[in-house]
Amino acid sequence: MQMAINTPEEYLNSIAEERKVPVSKLRDTILENLPKGFEEKISYGMLGYVIPLDLYPDGYHCKPEQALPFINIGSQKNFIVMHHLGLYAFTDLLEWFQDEYPKHCKYKLDMGKGCVRFKKPDDIPYALVAELARKITPGQWIEQYEKVYKRKD
Repeated sequence: MQMAINTPEEYLNSIAEERKVPVSKLRDTILENLPKGFEEKISYGMLGYVIPLDLYPDGYHCKPEQALPFINIGSQKNFIVMHHLGLYAFTDLLEWFQDEYPKHCKYKLDMGKGCVRFKKPDDIPYALVAELARKITPGQWIEQYEKVYKRKD
């Protein structure tokens, strides 16, 4: 039976020892660089950075009682993952990230639509993640989210 994880500290304590330092450093990088208004919480079983319901009461369209997700980071079986919904929603941001990645990392970018997989924990481009975290404010994320997902009545 798996233990319920309710806090970032519990999450960090639950991951493999060799992943604790890089995931903690990735967490710190995001926390230090996200614009004011985002909140850290456990989201989808990972560390999540969301727009809280007190800032965006409509919540996530799939589950309106949940805060609006933005970034998640976690330790998976074969890699550390960063889900960044801004990379999925903003074409110009994705292009910027794809252009910048090789300047910060010696390994090829491994990503899905908004999911970046770091297979070499010693080579996570923290400076690039810091810059990425600073690029979108909660207001910009809400505006883009509503353009793409919010139903017009």
